[in-house]
Amino acid sequence: MGAVMLQGTGSDVGKSVLVAGLCRALANRGLAVRPFKSQNMSNNAAVTADGGEIGRAQATQAFACRAEPTVDMNPVLLKPQGDRTSQLVVRGRVRGILRAAQWREGREGLLIEALESYRRLRGEADIVVVEGAGSPAEINLRDGDIANMGFARAARVPVILIGDIDRGGVIASLVGTRAVIDPADAAMIHGFIVNKFRGDPRLFDDGYRAIGERAGWRGYGVVPWLAEAVRLPSEDAVILERRGTNAEGRTMIACPITPRISNFDDLDPLRLEPDVDLVMVPPGTPIPAEASLIVLAGSKATIPDLAFLRAEGWDIDILAHHRRGRPVLGLCGGYQMLGRSVGDPAGIEGPAGTVPGLGLLDVTTTLSPQKRLERVTGTALGARFDGYEMHMGETMGPDAERPVGQFDDGRPDGATSPDGLVSGSYVHGLLADARQRRAWLARIGVHGSGPDHRASIDAALDAIAATLEKHLDIDAIIALSKTAGDHQDT
Repeated sequence: MGAVMLQGTGSDVGKSVLVAGLCRALANRGLAVRPFKSQNMSNNAAVTADGGEIGRAQATQAFACRAEPTVDMNPVLLKPQGDRTSQLVVRGRVRGILRAAQWREGREGLLIEALESYRRLRGEADIVVVEGAGSPAEINLRDGDIANMGFARAARVPVILIGDIDRGGVIASLVGTRAVIDPADAAMIHGFIVNKFRGDPRLFDDGYRAIGERAGWRGYGVVPWLAEAVRLPSEDAVILERRGTNAEGRTMIACPITPRISNFDDLDPLRLEPDVDLVMVPPGTPIPAEASLIVLAGSKATIPDLAFLRAEGWDIDILAHHRRGRPVLGLCGGYQMLGRSVGDPAGIEGPAGTVPGLGLLDVTTTLSPQKRLERVTGTALGARFDGYEMHMGETMGPDAERPVGQFDDGRPDGATSPDGLVSGSYVHGLLADARQRRAWLARIGVHGSGPDHRASIDAALDAIAATLEKHLDIDAIIALSKTAGDHQDT
């Protein structure tokens, strides 16, 4: 059939959620749907069946389509590991470290690879739903763009522009985008969606008409605030700063937010537990002494994040927590931090060398250029898990002889301290299965009663899709998708 692209007037206007919801709505109509994002920037990633990695949002969108995630769905992924450097992942594999000044160089070649992935998806789907990145109004980034209008024009995909009314100024942001972008880019935009409306959408009728009149675009609908979106995995660490809770009577689990925190969606399943208060601790704030469990999440750069953790004084908080006889769990990079040392002989994360860890596990980690990307299943604490490994380096030592779990292929995973209070695991998604999560919560005296995370996401997607069916003209979106071209512009 074709393709349609959702771009936004800015970051965090709801593109990822609307793409996921639209994918599920179209799949519920019996269509073969595939998501696509040519270029993503995120440290939350997922492993595909063929051993590659893509942005977490695209994996969620694939789930919305009821399709297996593939590297074609997100052919270019940038994983920030410093203020000016990112790991470049192309078609699921690490291609090198990219500095900010280098990004504009070589993007034409990346666009060619992105178009190849897009065309493969077109070949297997009735409709491809494409997500943009950031905003096409960032005209200072237009030269060499492969994420927004650069891709839309090369692939000849019609665009619908999304504006976020919750942040205010939605009329100016939509009409203003039309005013500042190149006329040829503006010609790719066929309509708009107003997102995150609270209250009676009829109150915005005049504004809706004004956007259409001034921009010359048709409206595809006004989407209300989607409360179910909070149940979908997030890939943007900015949202962590907004997730504060003060739930009295619940057992607190705390996780410090380091600058390069990654795959923090590993903790999302804890939010399904009615007796758990998950607190993401921002910089400048001590880890609460009342926390029953501290979890150290993954990191895109373990050594720099370990230094940041010490600079914040969080190492003192963690050691005091352990002295009080309370448990600590480290996942992936957090597991590496718990050991005696982290070595980087190849200088992957910065200057070559070895730094001391927190010393709560008698293990040492040596980073290496080879990245392990693999889906895994196994057993831990007497319960099953289904997740994936995504890490660079090997961790060994006496405490690894007391593994947290065992993979179905016979390999052990992780390490446990002699007192049983400190555990580390390389498994992402460890807490997603309700039975596995209950086993961990039982160690801090909590009776877990939440559902499987996957089932929760599935229900949220169905609810979002039902809302979009009511508030968007999906028939018109399908008709627009049929106008997508089959050949690259010359």
